[in-house]
Amino acid sequence: MELKGKKVLVVGLGKSGLAAALFLRRRGAQVTVSDVRSAEALGKDIPALLDEGIMVEAGGHGLLTFRRQDLIVVSPGVPFDTPELVQVKSFGLPIIGEVELAARYLKGKTLAITGSNGKTTTTSLCGKILEAGNLPVQVGGNIGLPVIALVDDSRDDGWSVLEVSSFQLETTYEFRPQIAVILNITPDHLDRHGNFENYAAAKEKIFANQTAEDALVLNADDDVASRSAARAKSRVYWFSRTRVVRQGAFVHDGAIVFRASEQSTPEFILKVEDIPLKGHHNVENVLAAVCAARLAGVSADAIRSAVESFRAVEHRLEFVANISGVDYYNDSKATNVDAAMKAVASFPSGIHLILGGKDKNSDYRLLRPLIQERVKAVYTIGSAAEKIFTHLEGSAPIVSAGTLGQAVTKASEAAQPGDVVLLAPACSSFDQFENYEHRGQIFKELVHASQGLSV
Repeated sequence: MELKGKKVLVVGLGKSGLAAALFLRRRGAQVTVSDVRSAEALGKDIPALLDEGIMVEAGGHGLLTFRRQDLIVVSPGVPFDTPELVQVKSFGLPIIGEVELAARYLKGKTLAITGSNGKTTTTSLCGKILEAGNLPVQVGGNIGLPVIALVDDSRDDGWSVLEVSSFQLETTYEFRPQIAVILNITPDHLDRHGNFENYAAAKEKIFANQTAEDALVLNADDDVASRSAARAKSRVYWFSRTRVVRQGAFVHDGAIVFRASEQSTPEFILKVEDIPLKGHHNVENVLAAVCAARLAGVSADAIRSAVESFRAVEHRLEFVANISGVDYYNDSKATNVDAAMKAVASFPSGIHLILGGKDKNSDYRLLRPLIQERVKAVYTIGSAAEKIFTHLEGSAPIVSAGTLGQAVTKASEAAQPGDVVLLAPACSSFDQFENYEHRGQIFKELVHASQGLSV
C-alpha cells in the first residue's frame, strides 16, 4: 500500500493511534490526528506530533476533517459507529484499524491470539516458548507495543506473536495470521458490540482470511469457540482440558500431550502439576500455547522449559503478599464476569472478593453459585455497585465499599488467617481508573501500604 503523499486521518490518540500516526508520517503520508479529548488532555503527545508535521484536531471530530482524506485509520478505543465514521463510510472512504495497517507491512509469520479471557497470559507464554525454541520473535498488539510499532524490527524469518482484541479485529479486512488461536468466547464488551452475536463475529475475523496453508487453534471445551470450526478454511487443531482431541493438545493421565494428526502417537510435553500458574483456566492457556508452539515448530523440550519457568503476568491472578496469614491476589484484568468466575474458582474457600467498576451490560448473577460455595464476603466498588448488589443479594454478605481503598481496608479487617483477599472486579476500570493496569497497581500499593511496605 503506497502511503507517500496520501492524506490519512488517524482517529483516536491512544497508544496505537500515536504509533500509527508516526508510522504513516515517516512513510510520507500527510497525517492528521482527531480526538474527542481536549488539547490539555492530549498535551503530552501534541508537541511530538507537531514536530513531525502531523496536524492535530482536539476536542471533537470535524466532519470536514473526515471527508478530506484518502484513508482513515481507527484506534481500537474508538467505536466503529461514531457518527463521523458512519457518514464517511457511506461515501466509500476506506476505513481500517491499526492492526490492519500494520499487517500490510509486517514481515515474517504471525501467531495471533484472541479470546474473552486468557489472551495476555497465553500471548506472553507463546512469546517465551518461541524464544526458548530459538526462533526470532517479537510480542505486541493488545499487550505491550502496538502492532504497528513491531513493523520496523520484523524480519522475514521471524514471528510476531500478537494479542488481538475484538475492538482491533472488527476493523481488519486482509489480516491473515499463519496461526490463529481462539481461547474462548464468552459475553464481554456488549456495551460496545451491541449483542453477543456481533461480539463473537468480531472474534472470528481472526481466521477470516486464512487458507488451507494456515492453522486455527480452538478450545474444544468452549461451545461458541468450537462452532467456529465450521466456518474455517484453515486446518483446525484443538485443545482440551477434559477430553481427547483428534489433533492438538490435551490432558492425558495428568500430563499435557500433543499430537499432530489423528493417526500420530500423542507426544508428552509436561506434567500438569509442573505448570506454575494457578487455576484450571491457566491449564487451558498452557494447552493453547503448547498447540500453537508445536505448530510453529518448537520442540517439546523447549516448550517444557519455557512453561516451567513462566510466571504469572502482572494483574492476572498475581500474588501480591501474605499479610498476617492472609493471601492477597490481584486479578485486575478480570474485566468481565467469566474472568471473575475463573479467578474465584482458583481458590477453594475463604475468599473476600472485590467486585465492581464500570458495567459492561453484564449479568453478575452467573457468579452466584461460586460465591455461595467459596466467598465469605463481597466488597462492591464503582458505578456498577448497585447492579451487583441487586444481582448477588443473598449469595454472601455484601459490603458497599465505594472505593478500592475502602474495599481493601474492610476486607483486610474481616479476613482471617488462611483467607484470600481477591481483586477480580468483573467490570472495566474506566469509572475510577485510567485502565485495568492502573487499578491493579493501586490495589498492590494499598495492600503493601497497610504494612508500611513499598511495591
